[in-house]
Amino acid sequence: MTQKKVKLIPYTIQSIADSISETPEGIQLVQAPAIWEKSNQGKDIVVAVIDTGVDTDHPDLKDRIIGGRNFTTDYNGDFNKFEDNNGHGTHVSGTIAASLDDNGVVGVAPKSKILSIKALTGEGSGEYEWIINAINYATEWRGPEKERVRVICMSLGGPNDVPEMHEAIRNAVNQDISVVVAAGNEGDGQEDTFEQAYPGAYNEVISVGAVNKKLKIAPFSNTNNEVDLVAPGVEIMSTYLNNKFATLSGTSMAAPHVAGALALIINLSEKEFGRPLIESEVYAQLIRRTLPLDYRKSSEGNGFLLLNLVEQLERINAPSLN
Repeated sequence: MTQKKVKLIPYTIQSIADSISETPEGIQLVQAPAIWEKSNQGKDIVVAVIDTGVDTDHPDLKDRIIGGRNFTTDYNGDFNKFEDNNGHGTHVSGTIAASLDDNGVVGVAPKSKILSIKALTGEGSGEYEWIINAINYATEWRGPEKERVRVICMSLGGPNDVPEMHEAIRNAVNQDISVVVAAGNEGDGQEDTFEQAYPGAYNEVISVGAVNKKLKIAPFSNTNNEVDLVAPGVEIMSTYLNNKFATLSGTSMAAPHVAGALALIINLSEKEFGRPLIESEVYAQLIRRTLPLDYRKSSEGNGFLLLNLVEQLERINAPSLN
């Protein structure tokens, strides 16, 4: 196996705050609050975040963490110590699941659970073997009440197509886990030039590009023929180290919007259908909730995540009652 490193997809820190009380604009843009009631806010859906760990004491996250594991050499390789020593994993986790408690921020799915798998060091890099072990751990994990992971979120990437990593992802998807990956930040602002990072370039993953708050494609967002959809990824406020909050930018910030959205969609759709959905059905329900933005498919995939789109269309198309 190649020993080249996989790294955090580069991101920008805009600001850090000690305290805040708001629903971040990205959460509102994807219309998460509009389907919270129908989806029970993603209650009990487990999302595995394969990243730099999590701030386990953060007031917005401490009740959301169902478990974790460390596959890195940080903390002398202690399996049970998955504390975030970078900040990235805490930020991603907050966008997915920060609690709705009138303090701090709120995530897309504020009653979902985070399985925090530390596969990147405090410097933001790791071995491919760590990522593969993390994916396999998430796939096989079972919680205290026999819970299982339904979504994996990875805001990381590298230049190498590693067959063992691809196989681990295929195995997860075959076991009905949706694998959400940031598309990458090597974009040059040109829609007709393609940039690829792995695992985002694999067909089996849900590859997420970034838009700004005006729904314009972020110039750093990778374009290629595997982008599935886009979500907010510019100036995203979420949880950060030492109980703080930070505003970050990158496709790393777009992916967790989709991971949290899947937690809502799984609850909502399985209630409507009255049965568990397989991964391809969950993906179909996600893509139903995208709005084309008039960019090339290589930039936006199916379009921008709009969680309340189906309900809005149903209202528009409903026959008028006399």
